[in-house]
Amino acid sequence: MSLFKARDWWSTILGEKEEFDQGCLCVGDVDNSGSGQDKIIVGSYMGYLRIFNPHPVKPGDGVQPEDLLLEVQLREPILQVEVGKFVSGTEGLHLAVLHCRKLCVYTVSGTLGTVEHGNQYQIKLMYEHHLQRTACNMTYGPFGGVKGRDLICIQSMDGMLMLFEQESYAFGRFLPGFLLPGPLTYSSRTDSFITVSSCQQVESYKYQVLAFATDADERQETEQQKLSSGKRLAVDWVLNIGEQALDICVVSFNQAVSSVFVLGERNFFCLKDNGQIRFMKKLDYSPSCFIPYCSVKEGTINTLVGNHNKILNVYQDVTLKWATQLPHIPVSVKVANLQAVVGAGCPVPVTILDAVGVSLSGASFLFSSIFSNKRMCNMHNRGLKGVIVTLSDDGHLQCSYLGTDPSVFQAPRVDSREINYEEFDAEMKKLQKSIKEATKTQDILPKSEKHRKLIVTAEVSPDLDAESQAIDSEVKAEAVPSVTVKVTIQSRVTAQKPNLVVCVQAPLAVTCDQFFLDDLEPDASETVVLSVFLKGNCAPSELEGNCVVSYNTPTEFNPEGVLNVAQCNFRLPLRLVCFPAQPSKAANHKLTIDTNKPPISFLTIFPDFVDPSGDDQANALGFQFLTGSKTTLLASKTSQRYRIQSDHLEDLWLITKELILRLEEHFKKQNCKDFACTFSGSIPLQEYFELIDQHFELRLNAEKFQELLSERAVQFRAIERRLLTRFKDKTPAPLQHLDTLLEGTFREVIALADAAEENQANMFRALTKLKSATHLVITLISLWQKLSADQVAILEATFLPLAEDTQELGWEEAVDAAISYLLRTCLSKSSKEQALNLSSDLCMPKDTSRLKKNITVFCDRLAKGGRLSLSTDSATQQAAVMPGGCTTIPESDLEERPVIPGYTGKFPSHRQVAKQKSKPGLSEDAEKEEEKP
Repeated sequence: MSLFKARDWWSTILGEKEEFDQGCLCVGDVDNSGSGQDKIIVGSYMGYLRIFNPHPVKPGDGVQPEDLLLEVQLREPILQVEVGKFVSGTEGLHLAVLHCRKLCVYTVSGTLGTVEHGNQYQIKLMYEHHLQRTACNMTYGPFGGVKGRDLICIQSMDGMLMLFEQESYAFGRFLPGFLLPGPLTYSSRTDSFITVSSCQQVESYKYQVLAFATDADERQETEQQKLSSGKRLAVDWVLNIGEQALDICVVSFNQAVSSVFVLGERNFFCLKDNGQIRFMKKLDYSPSCFIPYCSVKEGTINTLVGNHNKILNVYQDVTLKWATQLPHIPVSVKVANLQAVVGAGCPVPVTILDAVGVSLSGASFLFSSIFSNKRMCNMHNRGLKGVIVTLSDDGHLQCSYLGTDPSVFQAPRVDSREINYEEFDAEMKKLQKSIKEATKTQDILPKSEKHRKLIVTAEVSPDLDAESQAIDSEVKAEAVPSVTVKVTIQSRVTAQKPNLVVCVQAPLAVTCDQFFLDDLEPDASETVVLSVFLKGNCAPSELEGNCVVSYNTPTEFNPEGVLNVAQCNFRLPLRLVCFPAQPSKAANHKLTIDTNKPPISFLTIFPDFVDPSGDDQANALGFQFLTGSKTTLLASKTSQRYRIQSDHLEDLWLITKELILRLEEHFKKQNCKDFACTFSGSIPLQEYFELIDQHFELRLNAEKFQELLSERAVQFRAIERRLLTRFKDKTPAPLQHLDTLLEGTFREVIALADAAEENQANMFRALTKLKSATHLVITLISLWQKLSADQVAILEATFLPLAEDTQELGWEEAVDAAISYLLRTCLSKSSKEQALNLSSDLCMPKDTSRLKKNITVFCDRLAKGGRLSLSTDSATQQAAVMPGGCTTIPESDLEERPVIPGYTGKFPSHRQVAKQKSKPGLSEDAEKEEEKP
């Protein structure tokens, strides 16, 4: 039994699908029984009014029929219920019920029962007021210092305070600067009303000022009214709390100073009568309700604060003294003195004072008024003091107390028995074997195909779909093809809740990317069919896809299963994004790939793009992308070279990759193991830098659009506030073209949002082109320097980070940081350079000059023999110096290379560096950097 759990003394569920809020609960001796014991009054938004007098006889008993004194359905929703002296000529307590457009005051009376059904209760309407305005909440008290009776003040939804002197309407006043209603209370000590405005300010208005202010029904600012005797309503004091208030309460105890408590969304405040802050407590949770009550310690006040985590916290001023768990989220909390009936077997609850008061370092502070310091329920004629009454929004009403019940359970004696050590040893060995198998290293590493529990295979159809399955494609081509992918899952064990996810890189898309499958038995299989197509209007940077299956496998010690993952990759056909076209002779960008084998006819390696009847396609082939661009592939008739040319640098990538893959597959089938491709030309850095600048410029535009949208949104909200202020006025002033300004600002916001959305789409296309060009540059560098697979992996990790491209972390700063690290470690020239901190901050740079300089220096270091490695031992790196890049091989059998503006020169070798004073292909900054010792 938890000590920090509220002990349920009595509880019930009110109605079905009814709603309740803060003002729907109050406690008091509403039937004037004179015993000093409270009744619980609850009203609901469905119009039901209920009065309870709980008194459980035995622990665990449900709600007894006699606990419900009265239940009546009123015709209107009940916003708030209060008990006070609301009827003239008597000081008895009556019940005030606030509806949306009506205030009713009832008297509750009981008739002594003469049969076993007990007493009978009924309510009688004493008077009612029909309201001209929709009510929000109300408060009551001896306004103006009257004695022996309570007056009522109702706040309307439009900011009018309507005051009623019991059966008669007194006057109404509008609150100045009103926008939305807030919590309202009355302070009898200062004779003032305290509320929290929509400006997040606590405001106090004197009753006398309200009484002598201009009448609310005569609020027009006319010349006649300016000469009238009424005064403007002025606020007594104002305090800005900086947040919206949930509730407000005024407390005045003999041993404590009169205070105003305000519960905010993240803080609760204790104020003096003049509005000065006595103390403030910052809450680390979202509160829902609160109530202050008396403390035994001189000069302090205790507070109960409920929150949305179903916790009720007890504070002494700002110190948290106790926390208890509730079974629901309270929207209203009260403290009541209820009737305690002790029957046979009734337990004697132990309060916190008795249970843990000593261990709480003088916790006798806790509940003198809310709890008795002696055991409760020990006398028939003694009430149960300090019961916590809570109400949830769905009607869970509970009366609880803090502490524990005494345990009457006694553990039986355990029979002594001999221990069977052999069984224990066998069980221990079994557990150790299971632990050892579960912690083997080989289980962490990828398993071979034979030992996998679940195998995933993806088979791509060799032909395109006869009927395209493309959905909502943005490509403007006549027909967007699709290809079928069949995913097969074979399970060797019981696979529970298998979930298949198919991923392709945008702008590619799949018809369905996630499948929830039924449980698979051992040696069972499941097949899923889907289609892949080009959705975005740009060529993809990759034609690979990935299938991932997550599933649970039950074990002896975990019946729910252990999570496992299996995956496989698949390669999409080139025909999915392009189709055959006529070769083009002229192009802006050209690359030449050298091989060590005679050229292969395109009829052999590109049968899906070549017409068998066309002999001219054996050495020249054209590729037309669905996005409109064209790429040409040429094969030399006399040398071992292939040329790829296009008007756009990024379009060279897919054709170059496809050429290398198909050549490797062809010679692999011929059992040729020494086939190799090389690149001896110049790395097209300048063209690559242009793509970087294009992407970075779009990022700058996105930042500008975000700033402009923020400015226009602030302007739009400011105009809205002014319009609302004028519209809520009873005699609104001229709009002074505010409506025109609002409409113009709205159009600007929409136009900026559309422009930002279009810029986002352009930025995605620019990033896709940049990725394609990056893949191409990585491939050319690896062929140029003959890098190993590990070095190519480092190169890809450097230029193609896994992080998403966003405004907070973009491609430029991530790549710059990675290159700076490599320049400082494996590509450093000296130990002195390793000590320099060349890594850039992961924030958006002002321009791309630093990034372009680092890429240039990076390539030059590779040309001079640097090798990529994760080791930081510079001596080891410098010992393995390799020759630099090769000079350009003249092409006698191919067309002459055109001079491309901004085309970078080749990277020289060490011998060429010694002879040349200036280095082609490097910027001035890079040359200066290379001249440093």
